[in-house]
Amino acid sequence: MTLEFSVAIPARFGASRLPGKPLRLLNGQPMILHVVDRALAAGAAEVVVATDDERIAAAVQGSGATVCMTRTDHPSGTDRLAEVAQRLAWPDQRIVINLQGDEPLAPVSGIRTVAETLAASAAAMATLATPLLNVEELFSPNCVKLVRAANGDALYFSRAPIPWARDALAAAPDRLPEGFGFLRHIGIYGYRAGFLRRYVAMPVGTLERIESLEQLRVLEAGERIAVALAPEVFPAGVDTEADLARVEALIQQDK
Repeated sequence: MTLEFSVAIPARFGASRLPGKPLRLLNGQPMILHVVDRALAAGAAEVVVATDDERIAAAVQGSGATVCMTRTDHPSGTDRLAEVAQRLAWPDQRIVINLQGDEPLAPVSGIRTVAETLAASAAAMATLATPLLNVEELFSPNCVKLVRAANGDALYFSRAPIPWARDALAAAPDRLPEGFGFLRHIGIYGYRAGFLRRYVAMPVGTLERIESLEQLRVLEAGERIAVALAPEVFPAGVDTEADLARVEALIQQDK
């Protein structure tokens, strides 16, 4: 049976570090259209761009995606997608993939893996991880780490180094310890639409406030998050002018 899923792409115009980010050009077309193309290539039955800006809505016309205009005051992309679920009246069991609007190189296989992982699990959410490559990532608060249970569910996400390899790091704090299976989180999520509706009713948790990680709200509420290993490299998204130039070079290289 063919797996049916929707991809929702939250896209804000007012990014602080790169204003107008979804409309910045890559290979002559707005970045948001590259993201839409990735979602369609992954086999999504429906691609929805969730935005609060008419300029982004206009750019998406004719791309194969539909537009859902949302409020301007959402604190996170997940909250924005919950509004989409309500507006489009998605049934509770609809699988929805949250693909960020600044991920123009998101691998098709990664998008599908999130959908397949959620479909095979009773977890509320699904996401991806990849092996952590160096000690700088381990200690960087901008690199979110996670640990998994034996069944693949997330135990915890943190900006701190987890698990803490006490003896190995005491002996060589400047080298990534071998054999510990450190994982870096990749920020793509899958949910069922019914869970999105529950999510917005959850209070912000203490752990979420401490770490500034919205997925901790889910764990603190006692819900499960299934974590699969990314099937291929998930290139970094676009946050700065330098990122834009890097992605442009990669696109030109692949042409």
